[in-house]
Order: sequence, then C-alpha cells, then structure tokens
Amino acid sequence: MKKVLLTFTLLIYSLAMLAQDPVSWSFRLVDDNTDHPSLEIKASIEPGFHLFSTDNPPGGSLPLSFAFEPSGCILDGSPVANKKYTKQFNDIFEVDEHFYTGSVVFNQKLKPTDKKFSVKVDIKGQACDDRGCHQILVSHSFSGTAPAKVVADAKTAEKSKDDNTAKEENADDVKADAIAQMTDSLQSAEKPLLPAADMSGISATDASWWDNVEAELKVFSDNPEQQSRSLLYIFLAGFIGGLIALVTPCVWPMIPMTVSFFLKQNKSRRKSIMTASVYGLSIIVIYVGLGLIVTAIFGASALNELATSALFNIIFFLLLVVFAISFMGGFELTLPSSWTNKMDSKVDTTTGYLSIFFMAFTLVLVSFSCTGPIIGTLLVEAAATSNFISPAIGMFGFALALALPFSIFAMFPTMLKSMPKSGGWMNTVKVVLGFLELALALKFLSVADLAYGWRILDREVFVSLWIVIFALLGVYLLGKITFPHDDKVEKTGVTRFMLACVSFAFAVYMLPGLWGAPLKSISAFAPPISTQDFSLYEGDVHAQVDDFEEGMKLAQRLGKPVLVDFSGYGCVNCRKMEAAVWTDPQVKATIDNDFVLITLMVDEKKDLPEPIKVTEKDGTERTLRTYGDKWSFLQRSKFGANAQPFHVIIDNKGKPLAPAFVYKEDVPGYLNFLKQGIDNYNEKK
Repeated sequence: MKKVLLTFTLLIYSLAMLAQDPVSWSFRLVDDNTDHPSLEIKASIEPGFHLFSTDNPPGGSLPLSFAFEPSGCILDGSPVANKKYTKQFNDIFEVDEHFYTGSVVFNQKLKPTDKKFSVKVDIKGQACDDRGCHQILVSHSFSGTAPAKVVADAKTAEKSKDDNTAKEENADDVKADAIAQMTDSLQSAEKPLLPAADMSGISATDASWWDNVEAELKVFSDNPEQQSRSLLYIFLAGFIGGLIALVTPCVWPMIPMTVSFFLKQNKSRRKSIMTASVYGLSIIVIYVGLGLIVTAIFGASALNELATSALFNIIFFLLLVVFAISFMGGFELTLPSSWTNKMDSKVDTTTGYLSIFFMAFTLVLVSFSCTGPIIGTLLVEAAATSNFISPAIGMFGFALALALPFSIFAMFPTMLKSMPKSGGWMNTVKVVLGFLELALALKFLSVADLAYGWRILDREVFVSLWIVIFALLGVYLLGKITFPHDDKVEKTGVTRFMLACVSFAFAVYMLPGLWGAPLKSISAFAPPISTQDFSLYEGDVHAQVDDFEEGMKLAQRLGKPVLVDFSGYGCVNCRKMEAAVWTDPQVKATIDNDFVLITLMVDEKKDLPEPIKVTEKDGTERTLRTYGDKWSFLQRSKFGANAQPFHVIIDNKGKPLAPAFVYKEDVPGYLNFLKQGIDNYNEKK
C-alpha cells in the first residue's frame, strides 16, 4: 500500500512539474541596424527554483547551454551573464554547484557579414527546487539588418584573413621567444610583479595590467576631503562610544565622587577647575597613547589586515560574547586587583599633577569591564581605515567624551545636585549593552563565515538572530525578563516603554529581510544578499567575475572599461555602499550595461594553486598564499591603496580612467564617477 501511495505521489508531482515552467524566457535584438548588434536573452526564474549556469561542474546538475545557428553574421565571443552565479555545495552530488536565482540576462554579441542576418538559438538546461528538477528546452529565432558599410568592411576583413594566416603561423615562433625574454626581464625587475611561474603564456599586455599607476591616479585628483571624512567618522564613533561608557556603572558613580574630592581638596575654585582639567587631560593622554601604541606595534597596513582576518574576527566574536554574558550578570569581568592597587599606591606616594595622572590611570583600569568592549570595537573600526592616526583619533573622541563631565562639573559644582543618582537604571544600561554586544558579535562571526565559506551564518540566519535579539531586548525593557543582578520592575517607566517600542519596531523592520528586502540600515553588518537562499529582491548588483586577469580578458573581448571593486567580507563600509549606492536603478543599469565589474575580496581565504613570491615597495619579500593576499597586494602595488571599499575604473591596458572612488554614500557623485570613466574610455578608443 505504501508503494502504491508513493508511486501515486510521484506521478502527481511529475504531472505538476510538466504543467508548470519554472523559467520564463524573453528575447530581444539590441542595437539592430548598427555595427555591433547583440542578442539579449533573459531568464526569469520562479521563487524557490535555481537555474544552473553554463559552467556548472561535472557531476552536478545539467549545465545551461546555448547552441547558435547564425546566418549572415558571426558570433562575437560567448554569452555573458549580467550577474555572478551563486556557488553552493551539493551534499548529494558532492560538488560545488553554480546557479542563478531571480532573473539573469545573457548577452551575445554579433558581427554582421550580410545586409540581412538571422540567428536561431536552442537553449538546454535544468531548473531545480527542493522537490525535483525541470528540463529546459527552448528555441527562438532572431532577424535583423546591418548597415551597408559594415557588410563591406566584413567582406574586406574576410578577404584579408586568408592572407594573414600564413603570417600568423610564422609569428608564433617569434612571439614565443618574446614571451621568454619578457619572463626573464620580469624576474630581474625590482618593481613588484607576478613571478615567472605565473608569466608563462601571458602576453606583454597582460603583464602591464599589474603596473603601478599611482601617478596616473594623482593626475585626475587627490581627495583629501575623503580622508578627513573618514577621520571625522572615527572621531564621532569614538565620541559616541565615550558617551555610552559614561552612563555605565563603572564610570557614572565615579563622576560625583571624583569632582567632590577635587572641590574639598582645593579651597580655591580656580584650583579645583585646574585640577579637574588636568584630570580630564590625563584621561585623554592615556587613551590617545593607547591608540598610538596599537598603531606603532602593528602598523596601519597590518591593522587593516588584522581587521579583515577571519581568525581575528572569530577571537573578537568570542570576546564580545564573553563581555555580553558579563554585562547580563553571568560573572564580573575585571582586571587583576594588583594593577589597581599599584595605581592607588602611586597616587598616595606622588604629589601634584603626577598624582592626578595616576588617579586618571586608576579610573581607566577600574572602568575596564564596561569600557573594554567599546574600546575594542572602536579600535577594530579604526583599523579598517588603514590610516596611521585613526586609532589615536578614535581614542581621542572616546576620551574627550569621558573626560568632559569631570571638568564641567568642577566648573559648575551646583550641577552635581541635578545629576541622576546611581541605581537600578545603570544596571539596565549595562544589560542593554550586553544585548547590543551580542548582536554585534554576530557581525564578526559573519566575517569569518564568509571568508572561509562555511555558510553557517547566511543572511537569513543572521537576520533571524537579530530579530530574536532585539525582540528579547524589548521584552527585557518591559520587565518581563530579569537577570541575576536586576531589581524587580514594579512598573514600566515612560523611558523604558519608549525604548522597548523602538526595539520591537526594529525587530519588525527586519522581518522583510527574511524574503530578501535590502534592509539598508543594517547592510553594514549583515552578510551580502547573495548569501540568501530565498530572495524576492532583484535590485542588487553582481560582479561578473571575481578574478582580476579573467575580468580584464572579458573586458577586452566585450570592448568595455573595467570597474574594479576592492572589497572584503569584513568591510562594513563596503556593504553600506552596495546598499546605498549600487541599488540605485541608474547606477545599477550603468554598471550592468557599460562596465565589466570585478569584485576582489582582500580577505578571501581560498588558497592559491601555488604560493607566489613578490617584493613590496620597501623591498620586503612576501609570499602570497591566498587569493585575498593576491588581491591585497594588487591594490597596494598597482594603486598604492590599502583601504576598502576602493573603486577604480581602468581601461583594457590597466590604466586609470577616473579618480578612485572610496567610501561615500553619494549617488550623484558615483554616477559622475562612472560617466567620467566611460567618457575617457570612449575618447581613448
């Protein structure tokens, strides 16, 4: 009986599969009656289905194939997709499968040879969902006309083709000798290039793709405004972090105690203000010194690499989880008491301003359990800018916010009376910070997950966890959840109620993200939408290739400029730009139609086929072992940059066509950047 039911179920499913077509196709001849017509083939894929790409690996599902029968024209290259496929491991076939979801457009360029031309295309492939697969068998015919001049040029080219064949055969031997000589010269060159092992079979044009072009970039424009914006962002982030640290139980109670001590110790108000000011300046000096020490130890470049390192992000994820548990009352996290005791003894044995400095140092140590996570997160954010002074600027903003109250209350001591008293509300602040640290920890785990390709924290999983965290935060603020060191909430105050509403509203806002909504406000933290298995959103931009050399070859074949996007899985600002700028319809259309987009992840952990030895500008020899190492070296050696996002437009010889565009959520500015690149490319042609 079970076999009969199973057979009947399979029969019903097979009939249902035959009745529906999971992929609908549309066809269009673009630029008819011109010298460069092309076929546009669009596949619209039903939700839940995926269409396998033309290069789906053997052993997996049937790859997509196009069979063209041209008449009166010839094919110019192969069909090119307007977005990158999704790569996912199939447990059944035990291979990585390449497929598209949503919609994808294939473009096939043509070269007319007669006044009237036509093309018939047969498409075969396979579209599958969780229940089974559907075979794709589609045919369509195109017809068009070509200008008379194009036909005449085609016939002339055909005639000269036979004459050139013999010359090309003789030139092959000469070319081989030239390549060998070029390889020898590259090995002895002082500037950083790929090794001889990677030069075999590569033409001189290909080698020039790696040439340094910093001087050419500077010709277009220097952009000091961008650097100042980046530093301003780090300063503001530090200042906000300092304000948050102020209202924690480790710092807030210290303000009235310390200011009262200064007022009692000094009978002169002027002396009290001076003492409090020195105390505040000492706090600033200590934290700025910490930022400078971090940079001096690691260096700006190493800090950036550290910030995008998967291992570092895993460690930081674990640290933030530990801090979150501590904030929620799981345990008390403090520095060794011997450190604070030693600082206290220094205060007693010294006099004058040195004694005040040691008092400030004691505050820094005592407040570590509350300020540690904020400082650590700030340093990671500063490190990602690759600016030598960013950590110091961030620490200056943090320390300034922390030090201001001590000086202000010393100047206006009557304000101390209106200062909110310490109490249960401060513990609430600490628990809220614990929830926020837990949410932020997932961002760092996501970076490692993307870099290593584990796929355990895809976008829908990440968004689901954030929805749960912020919903529980709302429940906590309403007093429905209590932690070990919480006071019982007898009634909900207006402030707690309003904050709970904000937390619930944020959780509800993220719900559409489970179906692919962009969620621009959290795009800096969430994994890219390409990691989502089910998405109804089609407005994102996909790179055509993720390899520099392959992208340059594709651009040569298509006759398009190249938009190189240096990005990273752990790059917050990269996700912000993708969500705020690339989703603009005009920007998306311009990138898809007029450029070959190459996205290079500088923190990609996939191993190179074999290690590559290179020489940095300072003469240091390095071994590149991963693709991320290779792309990071390319950015440094060719463009003299080390921060992401870094967008640069280059021609088919690797020369820049416009100034580099770094982080800036400016759609009109980005459109001008793209237009300048296109105009300069066409002018060179």
